[in-house]
Amino acid sequence: MTDLAYNTLMRQRNSGTASYEIKGINRSLIFNLICENPSVSRRDIQKELNLSLPTIGQNITELLNLGLIKQSGTVGHTGGRRAETFSLNERARVAVGLDISTNYVTTVLLDLTGAVIAINSVTKQYEKTEEYMDYLGECVRAILKENKVKEKDVLGVGLGVPALTDITATNVVYAGILDMNELTAADFERHIGFPVKVFNDANAACFAELHTLGGSEDTGFYIMLSNNVGGAVFMNNKVFIGDNFRSGEVGHLIIHRNGKQCYCGQKGCLDPYCSATVLTSLSGGSISRFFEMLHDRDEEAVKVWNTYLEDLAIAVRNVRVLFDCPIIIGGSVGAMMEPYMSQLKTIVRRASTFDTTASYLRSCQFKIEAIAAGAALHFVSEFLSSI
Repeated sequence: MTDLAYNTLMRQRNSGTASYEIKGINRSLIFNLICENPSVSRRDIQKELNLSLPTIGQNITELLNLGLIKQSGTVGHTGGRRAETFSLNERARVAVGLDISTNYVTTVLLDLTGAVIAINSVTKQYEKTEEYMDYLGECVRAILKENKVKEKDVLGVGLGVPALTDITATNVVYAGILDMNELTAADFERHIGFPVKVFNDANAACFAELHTLGGSEDTGFYIMLSNNVGGAVFMNNKVFIGDNFRSGEVGHLIIHRNGKQCYCGQKGCLDPYCSATVLTSLSGGSISRFFEMLHDRDEEAVKVWNTYLEDLAIAVRNVRVLFDCPIIIGGSVGAMMEPYMSQLKTIVRRASTFDTTASYLRSCQFKIEAIAAGAALHFVSEFLSSI
């Protein structure tokens, strides 16, 4: 829970709110305190929240009965009665995320902490067909079966897609890469069999990054370098989607006038210069293999990488001029480029108008299937907020 959310709940609790509402607020405060700590006792809760022990005991019992928390140990001095401690039951509920791309489907399973429990990735050509949607349902059921998850414990399935989606995460409003126009969450839901929400891939990845940051950086710009290039603006720890759901579309920032053809119909966009496929075309489609080649100083890999960074630096420089905020490099490329950030920063600094350093620039912290994980995290976040 953020400091803002915590302070809001505390004000509500102390503002003459009706008793039944106070009960719900107290449970939320207790549950979130347990979520944010590896182990807490009743006394810890009393000290932190200034609640009576009977109130704490009643809420602890309710949360135990719901299976949301578990007794995790004891604390205290030897010779006296040791106090029970409690922690979150991470597997009480799970969420599933899918990263849908042109040639593959990646499925992840998340627990209530947002940790990735399992990952399945398969090669599968995208098709706008009933059979393809049935296949997505099979992917979901397979990962649940492999990890012995009961259907009743599944919060929902988030889809991360290379398309623009609306604020309700129920409609695709623009799709230039895959034939997804006019598809809805309900279309997928009929085949998958669980509640479904559909998210723009860059926004989903940014959401995963914000979860990892835990409020330590509340404003910034996330550049997603995957099989397509996307971006997301975040302010006050929330993704800003814009009036028409197009905010942050850095992949369509023109960096070379009359340059390479982009799938959007324009020429010179960042996407055809800095998508991961620019790199993986040298390594049989594997991003990890490309970075192995780069580490081994393969001549062609080094040449392509140097050009790639020069093009990326133009975009970083322009985003910085526009937003004057921290910039995070994410996606499948960003997850691998920590060893090369100093090289990128040098190029960016050379092109900078105002900055004498590039300390505002860093690689992402959430590195494991951020698109799929971020899509699933929306269900986890909503569930935790509802307790």
